[in-house]
Amino acid sequence: MTKDKKSFDIILLIILLSYFMILLDNSIIFTGTIKISQNLHLNQTELSWVTNAYSLTFGGFLLFGGRAGDIFGRKFIFQIGLFIFGLGSLLVSISQSATFIILSRAFQGIGSSFLAPTSLALLMDNYKGHARTKAVSYYGATAGIGASIGLVIGGFFASLLSWRYGFFINIPISIIMLILSQKYLAKSETNTGSIDYIGTITSLIGMIALVYSIDGESYRLISFIIAVISLAIFIYQEYICKNPMMPLHLFKNGERLGAYVARFLFLGAMLSFWFLTPQIMQTELHFTPLMAGIGFFPLTIVNFFVAMKVAKLTLRFGNGRLLAIGLSITLVGMLLVSFFSSHLGYFIGIAIPMVLLGIGQGLSLSPLTIAGIAHTEAEEAGAASDIVNTVHQIGGSVGLSIIIAITGLFSHNTYNIGMLIGTGFLFIALMFTIFLIIPSEKKSA
Repeated sequence: MTKDKKSFDIILLIILLSYFMILLDNSIIFTGTIKISQNLHLNQTELSWVTNAYSLTFGGFLLFGGRAGDIFGRKFIFQIGLFIFGLGSLLVSISQSATFIILSRAFQGIGSSFLAPTSLALLMDNYKGHARTKAVSYYGATAGIGASIGLVIGGFFASLLSWRYGFFINIPISIIMLILSQKYLAKSETNTGSIDYIGTITSLIGMIALVYSIDGESYRLISFIIAVISLAIFIYQEYICKNPMMPLHLFKNGERLGAYVARFLFLGAMLSFWFLTPQIMQTELHFTPLMAGIGFFPLTIVNFFVAMKVAKLTLRFGNGRLLAIGLSITLVGMLLVSFFSSHLGYFIGIAIPMVLLGIGQGLSLSPLTIAGIAHTEAEEAGAASDIVNTVHQIGGSVGLSIIIAITGLFSHNTYNIGMLIGTGFLFIALMFTIFLIIPSEKKSA
């Protein structure tokens, strides 16, 4: 192995490990939710905001982070993100109240918003052709594996030590990544231009207000009006801005548009599954947090092995058709888990559907990523990857908020209702794949 090849592999390791770390923290909270709610006296809505605060600032600043990477250099912004993320992890680990942990998670999300777009952009800078497809498949696999393993790690710490350790471990990892990135990442090129501050502020306010209008406790109508006005201003700003964070012409391609909508819905369903299932395991099956985390092994293990085959399967079936297969399998798994009851037990009620969810997730995330950045020029790669990550985070947050709000109207079978709504999300995502992504892919071939 040559020195260049070694450096190349280390660059891939830095990118994937950093991305893995931020996704890990997006899910590590789930198996510790019962302990966190008991420790900090949180209700279900406050608990959902511990997740949403992270997702919203993550998604809300993603476009800003990507643009800042283009202007100031991706390596520099990547390192700033590592610092903020590490500091935010420390703040979460010492939280003593609902307000403090929600604000700390929001701060941590800002660090993630700098890391995610620059990591994918750095990956695309270093890979071309089929090697890029293979690298993106690893990136997509990391998205699923990071979320799944986070559940296990969160359960381990919540059961044997404290949920706080799940965040504290990010501090040394962030420091190591900073050292490696300084040594192995080449200084990125910078571009002239300006940052769209109006777009950044209006998009962030709009998304936070939208989610609050769904599951907030008061002023929901006012929040919805603020969301509509802010998002309208954001779209107009992107239309008239010379250097927009989110170039609207990227949505004109049917394959990319379908991928954004499908990913939004897919993450809405899956984040709700990751949020609610560990709780149902602990309340209905009396699992410890660690047992609940281990209970996700059927999904995690299957997802890992399937995701490793995606590059070959894409060459055989095509990206769009493989995505349709993955979404169909995920839909069946989600439908099956919606019939869960304590009488069925873990293996029939949860483990078997999880196998299907693992297969479907493994087959879906990479094709969704590939379709989301399809047919982009080099100068558009950063913006396209930013939109992919933004949709990933905001879709999960909005989907979870919708499901929490609707299930809150019922006193019984709330988990089953939530999973049925998630099944509906996946069905709509499948329709967008069949009727928009696949035809657009064929036209571009």
